[in-house]
Amino acid sequence: MSYSPSLASAFNDTSMRGKQMSPSGMCSFCTEECLGTCEIGLSAMRGEMAVYPTNTGENQVASEKDMPIDYSHFNINGRVFGAVGAAAKEEEATIFNVKLEQTIGSENPVKLAVPVVLPALIKLNWEDYFAGAAMAGVNCVIGESSPGKDPNLEYTDGKISRFDKLTEFLDAFRRYDRGYGQIILQCNTEDDAQGLPEYALTKGDVTALEFKFGQSAKGTQPAVRVKTLEEALAKKKGGAVIYPDPTDPKIQEAWERGACPNFFYYSRLPMWDEAYLTERMAGLRKMGMKNLYFKMAGYDPADMERVLRIASVTKADLVTFDGAGGGSGYSPCKMMNEWGYPAILIEAALVPICKRMEAEGMKVPAIAVTGGFSTEDQVYKALALGAPYIKAVGLCRSSMAAAMAGKKIGRLLEEGKVPAHVKPYGTTKEEVFADLPELRWLYGSEADNFSAGAVGVYSYLKRIAFGLQHFAALNRKFDIKHIDSSDLIPLTPSARDILKGAWF
Repeated sequence: MSYSPSLASAFNDTSMRGKQMSPSGMCSFCTEECLGTCEIGLSAMRGEMAVYPTNTGENQVASEKDMPIDYSHFNINGRVFGAVGAAAKEEEATIFNVKLEQTIGSENPVKLAVPVVLPALIKLNWEDYFAGAAMAGVNCVIGESSPGKDPNLEYTDGKISRFDKLTEFLDAFRRYDRGYGQIILQCNTEDDAQGLPEYALTKGDVTALEFKFGQSAKGTQPAVRVKTLEEALAKKKGGAVIYPDPTDPKIQEAWERGACPNFFYYSRLPMWDEAYLTERMAGLRKMGMKNLYFKMAGYDPADMERVLRIASVTKADLVTFDGAGGGSGYSPCKMMNEWGYPAILIEAALVPICKRMEAEGMKVPAIAVTGGFSTEDQVYKALALGAPYIKAVGLCRSSMAAAMAGKKIGRLLEEGKVPAHVKPYGTTKEEVFADLPELRWLYGSEADNFSAGAVGVYSYLKRIAFGLQHFAALNRKFDIKHIDSSDLIPLTPSARDILKGAWF
């Protein structure tokens, strides 16, 4: 059997004519009368552009591959005697007393109300995504290339000198900050080269930065088509990588004849190393950086280890590893489907790496894992499998889905257009959004004016937290720090190998 999808994808609105697929992903019977609705047909029309999703914009994009190993290969254990982390009394050992707080970092500790982070994102309904994170008391990250969202962005000598919208991004979280979590600005190699860290620390009131190894949702940033020679020349002048070179007279002459290859803009791959990062991070700390984060995807395990070691030396507060299967950005379609380790295998690789580092006397930074998580059972399994090193789980696409759904439902309620599936709960915001009274308890009457999208994120993360409390109590563990791999039951040989540390 094949775990990969056929040559039809929601990424591109492509579809298959036949019901039977060959191992190649093509219809088993391909006819000359076909209109070319599959990926091959799209490629016949669009060529290089078919490598990337055509349905970007106001959408989220993630893998369509049926991964042969994931967290469903485990069940969660349960116990019936005693209590750990609480008095063994029936009135005290309850789900409501399961402690979920985590503290990450050492020099400038950050408390998380729930062992969750909202990974980097700066598209769709980012306002409610950041606001809901603050309400729930967790970290959130302003995604890479964020200066490109500011129409008034200015450069001086190739460095950012005006980025007004950064204040708007930060305020989306900070106006609801209740002492848990923080908002972090992510920087990729282009952001770093353009002086975003310096601007953010000295002029933007930023205290926490995350450096991104790799680009976009997964390994590489898209090559974006540039439609005119004039635009290509402008981008080239601004320091961008443009292919082919628009300043080449032969290319310019070909453009005039309508016989020129397509121009593409491409973000550089980082060429950072230990020497650069150690010196760079020390310099940024002198400028006022209080918290340092790294973001890494499912690269080769040797690279995972190298990043963790750099994080230890530079005293990073948290390293987030993004597994195959997740994503919200704009990487090549097949890269999202066919590249990298799934989150579960990232954990399987990280645990022995962390043990080696500890044996050498190195401090292991806190770790978060993300990529394809949406429910509390998945979060609990990830925390248990990676214990004691995995301190949080990233919920990106799911939290954004809550932000978008909450916003949409709130707008429909205001218009008096109550969806049928919502009517059983009521017809007003007060009736439908069950956590409004709790938000009033936290924030006072101003909660009545909170965006329905932000309330949606808060409520979704409350569901995750409440579910975690149930699973922890089921195992008689009343502080999240006590859960470990003994809380997992392997259901398949692959799961057993992962649990025993025999996968790698």
